[in-house]
Amino acid sequence: MKVENNLNKVNGSSVKNGNLNAVHTKDWKVNASVVAKNTFNPIRNILETMTITPCPSKKMISLSIGDPTVFKNLNPAVEVVEAMHKSLDSGIHNGYGPSTGFIESRQAVADHVSVPGGEVTADDIILCSGCSCALDIAISTLADEGQNILVPRPGFPLYTTLSAGLGIETREYNLLPNQDWEVDLDHMESLIDENTAAIIVNSPSNPCGSVFSIAHLKQILAIAEAYKVPIIADEIYDNFVFPGQTYVPIASLTTTVPVLSCGGLTKRFLVPGWRMGWIVIYDRNHVFDNEVRKGLMCMSQRIIGSNTLVQGALPTILKSTPKSFFDNTISVIKKNAELAFRKLRNVPGLMPVMPQGAMYMMVRVDMTRFPGITSDLQFVERLVSEESVFCLPGRCFNYPNYIRIVLTVPGPLLEEACDRILEFCSTHLVCPPPSRLVGLLVENRSLYATYGKRYGQFVDNPHVDNWHSTWQLAVTLAEAMNKQSSLNEDRESPEFHRKTSMMAKFPGMQPRKPSLIATRNT
Repeated sequence: MKVENNLNKVNGSSVKNGNLNAVHTKDWKVNASVVAKNTFNPIRNILETMTITPCPSKKMISLSIGDPTVFKNLNPAVEVVEAMHKSLDSGIHNGYGPSTGFIESRQAVADHVSVPGGEVTADDIILCSGCSCALDIAISTLADEGQNILVPRPGFPLYTTLSAGLGIETREYNLLPNQDWEVDLDHMESLIDENTAAIIVNSPSNPCGSVFSIAHLKQILAIAEAYKVPIIADEIYDNFVFPGQTYVPIASLTTTVPVLSCGGLTKRFLVPGWRMGWIVIYDRNHVFDNEVRKGLMCMSQRIIGSNTLVQGALPTILKSTPKSFFDNTISVIKKNAELAFRKLRNVPGLMPVMPQGAMYMMVRVDMTRFPGITSDLQFVERLVSEESVFCLPGRCFNYPNYIRIVLTVPGPLLEEACDRILEFCSTHLVCPPPSRLVGLLVENRSLYATYGKRYGQFVDNPHVDNWHSTWQLAVTLAEAMNKQSSLNEDRESPEFHRKTSMMAKFPGMQPRKPSLIATRNT
């Protein structure tokens, strides 16, 4: 049938009189959404610009991957695996579950995380597809486009990945490496304004391995309370602390500040690929009742619930995994942390910060000692190309001049990696004297000889374990000598003669130079 003067639109082209053969086809153009275009992963962005080419004569050792299962030296407990077998064999966990999770599984999580002052029920639990999903739901429920959330620096870059695409600004508050990576509270407070929707607190921390004390957590809560800003607690490393440290959920320390705690099985149970996480709603004052609880439920419906096979095993996993399993895992990680700290603190130009928990260590790189290397990115590139050891540059966590190493590597491999790092740093370290006097000491070979250094470069490191103190001693000595030299010069000056009455009366008298031997009081 012929239709006169009928215009139909097909993919932006006109179809006249029903004659499809006459259609002028335009080129395809399908745009990505604004959310997709604004979403980025800082680690990916950085790593894709780097040249990672291992040394062909040395086996690659990766200290970069935060997956504790990679090297097969850390495996889930037998009880955990058996629970999954039973869930699968039962045949009753193959279908969809409620978007927030089965009631039995949610109650198991509630029992697992409840502590005095932080008791919750199944109604306060939302099961998610891993902790990253939990963070995604928490952030997108509390913050709108144009608002901001506070995140730690250095910190887990996924916070920015999840926020940027939604038009949510991430404002970074500083952590202090010389105070075991505690929060710079004044800086945190200075970032808060009327558009601040939440504060993310991560303890134990990735990438720092820090564990906040009760007193410090209370200081953070005081700021949240003063400005009425809720907290998103990234607690995926809950109880993953070394002996002598204490893990305390931040929500258990407040009766007023509402907290969304994000956790899961991933790290502590050594099953990151099973993708089981959760959100725990702590809200004693019912601040979240009006909108947030419903919002969390609506957001959970986007994935139609988490893995039901793991949900079926969850009650047994959380109840039956023996304490000895966790103790053994922590023992391995702590032993590795001590090994890495001992080895790396002896490496010229590196200053590791001993962690208190989790599975990471941050190491400062004194770039002034490596003038041939321009940045932590190039440091990592060169380390890979020369020694086949791969660490993440601090830039991945928006913290330049540091590297992060993972502590889940088998001990012998970690030791070899540290030895290679020593070799690399010893090769590239150039350390010019900090003053003319130290330069004189260098020329006389009376400084660098104390710790195996020839002018400008480390060699065989006979006493390298105390290089920090030796260098500082040399600097202090040089400063003292310089000060004494200046004092002696001042004593010879006309000004000194004018101000000293006896010397003014008797110009021929010379001041007695102070003895180098301290006098003894009698």
